[in-house]
Formats: sequence, structure tokens, C-alpha cells
Amino acid sequence: MPLGHDLAPSLQELQSLAAEVGRSTVAPRAAEVDRGAVWPTESLGALGEAGLLGLHVDRELGGRGEGMYALALVTEELGRFCGSTGLVYGMHCVGSKLVAASATPDQRERYLVPIASGEHITTLALSEPGTGIHFYLPRTTFRPEGDHLTVNGQKSFVTSGGHADSYVLSVVREDSELDPGTFSCLLLDADTPGSTWSGEWDGLGMRGNSSRSLELVDAPVPVANLLGAEGDETWFVFEIVAPYFIVAMAGTYLGIARSALEAAIEQLRGRTYTHTADQLGQFDTVAHRLGELWSIVERTRQLVHHAARLGDAGDARARPALFAAKAEVADAVVRVTNDAMTLVGGIGYGRDGDLGRALRDARASHVMSPTTDLLKTWLGRSLLDLPLL
Repeated sequence: MPLGHDLAPSLQELQSLAAEVGRSTVAPRAAEVDRGAVWPTESLGALGEAGLLGLHVDRELGGRGEGMYALALVTEELGRFCGSTGLVYGMHCVGSKLVAASATPDQRERYLVPIASGEHITTLALSEPGTGIHFYLPRTTFRPEGDHLTVNGQKSFVTSGGHADSYVLSVVREDSELDPGTFSCLLLDADTPGSTWSGEWDGLGMRGNSSRSLELVDAPVPVANLLGAEGDETWFVFEIVAPYFIVAMAGTYLGIARSALEAAIEQLRGRTYTHTADQLGQFDTVAHRLGELWSIVERTRQLVHHAARLGDAGDARARPALFAAKAEVADAVVRVTNDAMTLVGGIGYGRDGDLGRALRDARASHVMSPTTDLLKTWLGRSLLDLPLL
């Protein structure tokens, strides 16, 4: 399945670099990351050394200054080898893009320069136990007190919880009279007093992403860590958070689907019946079903790439294409991993097998907000020129 033949040289280089890190560092650790629910420390370190943590940081700060298309390419390569690593990396990229979109000179030096040099990992802390999939309705509050903001509240399902160096936190003012959905974002440093992690992640899939809960009790955050102006973050939901998150997750799950397809092809090519010496793949039904899976992966990839390119171009058609992309990827990865296991048979059903891990990781695609149902609703509303929220 050759890729990259029609890419600009800079994107070809990024894709090849991600694939090399995937083969050399991510793949050998994938089984242990899954088995022990281990956060992929070595893999993130290798991505930092390769200069891939600064994918969305301006070139003048040492980053690569790339957009959504590059994100789709890199996360697909990582997802191929380890879904957890792809997810952790993707969330870091979304967080760093959110910081870069409104960073002050001070924030550029304190956060973006270390990110670009591979020395700082960030992530998002938007979801809360009381608002579910409505990540754009935070209840975590802050009150100004001199040169800092005192933060109280809870965050849930924070990827890289307890491992990242900073967290992009969504908050509302305690006495806020702003419209619902209007919120602020700030950067919470990992060593902030009053922040406590709980609940080690022990999920069915994506087991190495350390998705944990965070409690904040009178946590002091410098006013200098506020991203943008107070209350102006709602536009980030659809201009930064949603599109970049959608692309990062679509790329990761596309990589998982690709890995399942490749595993099926490898098994079917090498497997023969001892009583006839026939290859299993010679049977028309098997070849037909494998062809269907290839078509699903390839057409889904084309939609993801198309949506990402539209997003980079600022095209008005990007929004529905992006919504459709993650929804289609979720349907595709569940179908492909499930059917690949059926084609491979009992060999693929081993508890620690790569295909079993891919199937379990794939299922998270539907429930990770924005969920497939929410995306399809947004897609329909955008086509009818209705407000999305």
C-alpha cells in the first residue's frame, strides 16, 4: 500500500520520519504498552528527538509550521504501530496548536520553544464528568486573585494525565454572566499545587493513553497562563479544537485500520491448507472480502486527506468534510478490524495478538467526543445552515 507518491517533499519527509520512528521505537513497545497500560514514554521521547512534537509550532520558534494534512499523515503512521501512541501524540498536537493560535511572547518562550525542541508535552483537559460529550460547556471555575487565577473543578478522561508537562484547561469565571458555551482556556503546569490525579486508566483499548481524572482545589494558575482574552475560546471549538482533533483521531484510527488490513493480507498470503496445498487467499469469497476491506480503507483515507487539505486552505467546505471524515473513519476501523479477524481466523484471536489490540483500540473511535452521532448531527446541521450548538 504505497503512500506519499503525490506529496510535497516536506510532507514526504514527515511521513517517512514518522514511519521510521514507528518501526524502530513504537512497534517494539506496542504490546507492552497495551498489556500493562503503560504510557509510551520512550515513543514520545523518540518523537521529540525526531522533531515531530513541534509539528504545529512556527518555524521561527524551531517547529515545523505544518497544518492538518501533515497531522493526518503522521498520526496514520503512528496509529499503524500503536493506537495509544497515536492518540497521545495527536492530543499533544491539538494542545500545541491551541497554544500557538493565541500565544503571547512569554507563552511562546515558555511553552512553544520547549515543545519544538522536543522537551515539553502538552495535552487537552476539556472533558468533565457532568457534561459528557459536551466538552464545550465546562463547569470548572476560576476567580481572579492578584497575579493568579484560583481554579476549582474536575476534569475527566484527560489523555496523558499525570505524564504531560502542561494541560490546556477550559474554565469559566465563578460569577460569569456570559452565555453558556462561552469559556476561557489556560495552561495548567504539571506541578501546580492543588491539582490531584486519580483513577489509573484500565480501559478495554487505547490502554496506554493514561486517560485519568483531575481534581482542582484552589489551584493557583498565573494570569500569564491565560490563552487569549477571557471568554473568547468558543470560536476555538470549531476553528482549532474540533478540526485538529478530528484530523488527529481520524489519522490514528485510519492507521489502526491499515494495520489490520496489512495483518490480514500477510496471513492470507502465507497460509495454506495441508490437505490440498491451496492458499486460503485463493478462495474467491476470501479474496472478495479482502478486496472490500482494501476499498474501505482507501476511500476513507481519501476523504480524510481531502478534508485536511480543505482545512489547511481555509476552504468553507472543510467543516462538513471534517465532520464526515472522523465519522466515516470510526465506521471503517470497526468494520475493518472486525472483518480482518474473521478472515484470519483463530490465529488472530490470541489475547496478546496485534489484531486483537487493533480491534479493541478501534472501538474507542465511536465514543471519543465528538462522538460519531454528534459529528453526524453537526454535519447535517451544517448542511442546513443551522447553528451547530
